[in-house]
Amino acid sequence: MDTWQTIPWHLIMPLIVLQLILMITALISLARTPYTRGPKRLWIILIIGLNLIGTIAYFVAGRRDRR
Repeated sequence: MDTWQTIPWHLIMPLIVLQLILMITALISLARTPYTRGPKRLWIILIIGLNLIGTIAYFVAGRRDRR
């Protein structure tokens, strides 16, 4: 039996779509935000490389107010 046929896509696909939406939202927010905690290039790598953890880290710790 093929491995791809045994994967429960109806359960996994919503998680993949949610992850992509969060990643795109974080990247758009990063592009529009003039001030971040740390260099923007590092946040791009974290958002894309660490997927959900990087996205959550950006929204929790990466953005900052204009001060």
